[in-house]
Amino acid sequence: MGEHSTWFNLIPGYQNLEHWAEHYLKREWRWPILFTDTSFTMTHVVISAFIVVLLILAAFRYRGRIGKDNKERLVPEQKLGNRNFFELIVEATLSLAEGVMGRRKAEKYFPLLGTLVFFILFNNLIGLVPGFVPATDTLKTNLALSLLVFVMTHVYGVAEHGISYFKHFAGPLWYLAPLMVPIEIISHIARPVSLSLRLMGNIFADHKVVSSFFVLVPILVPLPFLILGILICVVQTLVFTLLTMVYIDLAVAHEEH
Repeated sequence: MGEHSTWFNLIPGYQNLEHWAEHYLKREWRWPILFTDTSFTMTHVVISAFIVVLLILAAFRYRGRIGKDNKERLVPEQKLGNRNFFELIVEATLSLAEGVMGRRKAEKYFPLLGTLVFFILFNNLIGLVPGFVPATDTLKTNLALSLLVFVMTHVYGVAEHGISYFKHFAGPLWYLAPLMVPIEIISHIARPVSLSLRLMGNIFADHKVVSSFFVLVPILVPLPFLILGILICVVQTLVFTLLTMVYIDLAVAHEEH
């Protein structure tokens, strides 16, 4: 398989679909530094859609496991299955958010935080499976996630404070506004850039290391790097989500007088 080839390339008609999409979606420009043509691939889009479908199916299965009666909801399963795995991630995310934002805000913003955790974590982990690539090893996926965080942070801020939310861009004193406004704008723009580049760099490097060892010695030797890769996938999900919690908390926080 090539660099962007996956098991999906073996599906009949997939190549024709990609060629058809390339005709309409390929960008006709060059990177200003590398001066190389941009390549078009549907791999990361298909992987993201695949992860979303898997999560939806797992969510329905989880709903079925807890929907029988109230007693079963309170009793955990004896083996590590779908239900325990979901609850482990949810409880860990909610506990982390509670430590950063407090219980009320953690529960209020958990739908966004939980969605990010599941989407990023499973996209990271699928890159460790031979024949798949993580959608989070490309800038376009991570930049979309980061821009979502950027937009929702300010939406939550305006919803909490109204139009006065934008007053904090001017600083504590009005005559500092000409200095503070550019600094605040640059710092807020830097947030999605740093979020996307950090996630892309770590997952891209991790996937390259693991895949290289699979090509060289596919038996036993890649095992330590797979274990390290799992740790990196979890940590990068944690970092992205933790920074998102901090940004939201700063946006909705009320100043104490």
